Amino acid sequence: VQLQASGGGLVQAGGSLRLSCTASGRTFGGYAVGWFRQAPGKEREFVAAISWGEGFWSGDRTRYADSVKGRFTISRDNDWSTVYLQMNSLKPEDTSVYYCAAGTRGISAVTGMYDYWGHGTLVTVSS
Repeated sequence: VQLQASGGGLVQAGGSLRLSCTASGRTFGGYAVGWFRQAPGKEREFVAAISWGEGFWSGDRTRYADSVKGRFTISRDNDWSTVYLQMNSLKPEDTSVYYCAAGTRGISAVTGMYDYWGHGTLVTVSS
């Protein structure tokens, strides 16, 4: 599964951006999809994740890092082809390369639980 993240850019503090994640040749049905970010010199950290599918999951589940709760929203489109990360009230500390990832082991904040990763998209928030 090849993932593609897009939508990054330069924005002033307090502004908004929406990131998108798509999977080439398929939808995200049955997968959990997460967004992670990595700033220079820091470890990759969890941002948000969403899962859906048949069976155990009855409807979408979402999870957020404490640092982005109330500011970021993860969602997906109706045909499960794209996952979005709406980022509002951006702060300079949100500056990072943002990565999307997909896995079949359920919603998680742990990078090792995701099997597929896309190339990142850079988000720069100026003060």
